[in-house]
Amino acid sequence: MSMRPAFRRIAKSSSSSQTFQLPDGRVLGFAEYGMPNGKPLLFFHGYPSSRLEAEPADDIARRCGIRLLSLDRPGFGLSTAQPGRRIVDWPNDVHAFAKGMGLDRFVIMGGSGGGPFALACAHALPRHMVAGVGLFASAGPWEAGAHHMSLVRRMISTLAVYWPSGLGVLLSTSVRGLRAIATSGPIVRRIDAWLEAQDKKEKENEDAAASEEKSSATKLTKTKTLEERRNYLLRLLIDEPFAQSVDATVLEARLLSSQDWGFKFEDVDFDPVRIWHGAKDGNSPIAVIRYLAQRLPHGVLREYENDTHYTMFPHLEEALMELAGDHDTHPSKAMPSSST
Repeated sequence: MSMRPAFRRIAKSSSSSQTFQLPDGRVLGFAEYGMPNGKPLLFFHGYPSSRLEAEPADDIARRCGIRLLSLDRPGFGLSTAQPGRRIVDWPNDVHAFAKGMGLDRFVIMGGSGGGPFALACAHALPRHMVAGVGLFASAGPWEAGAHHMSLVRRMISTLAVYWPSGLGVLLSTSVRGLRAIATSGPIVRRIDAWLEAQDKKEKENEDAAASEEKSSATKLTKTKTLEERRNYLLRLLIDEPFAQSVDATVLEARLLSSQDWGFKFEDVDFDPVRIWHGAKDGNSPIAVIRYLAQRLPHGVLREYENDTHYTMFPHLEEALMELAGDHDTHPSKAMPSSST
């Protein structure tokens, strides 16, 4: 009988609220979706968000034969905060998690703000462990030029660097205000009306093969009541990202907007790094993603001409299918690498 590592201790209140203890005593929160015995895929959520971001992909992951493990980064959701962390520290947590969970080989996908962390894993994790890497509507590098970014993002970056405490106060006040507004009668009625409209749209398109995955909201209409769906949206957008404090959000605002993510893109020799991105993305302009793809030795960029940051979900199944195919690639094609 094999012995489990001493640091592997998992608590589970539900499939979407599990915890894993790291060697240094910190806890990683994670959720599990898709096919329990499928090909492992580690998903890194956007900014600011949490493990729950992957829930709408549950059915898609099942169809793709994927076991989708969605991790909270430190300070978000259920994961212990890690003050002063860097993007390049994340692969160490992922490595420990994979070993403790018995994952010998897996694929990685980073969505939005999780993209840079996925790329750090492509750079640092042992090559024999990683079967595929994908960046989906990923945050792009600010070294391509801050002028590409919106004024609001540049202001947030400036505050995160030069006045983080002030940004923290501003975010804390905003979160409290947003939650009060989101739970008020008029907004609740608006949300319910929107969800009912999604129900109606789904029924109108029920004969179309792909209609079930047209949007994340559509996925939520399948088995949940209006109240359950409304509460999920509240947890997804407000409660889980800021469950502990706004500190992780302030820290990642600085990390993601840094001119240096801690490694050179030219040194990420994983083949291929797949990138799916909307050409009309206002959060992460296509110009900075092209800059990234051109510097990755094996970057493969697929642009969607008419999509924004928020309309990419219908392309998720295509992306997961490609990553599932990468998982099937014979391990001999993967070059060995030293452990982190």
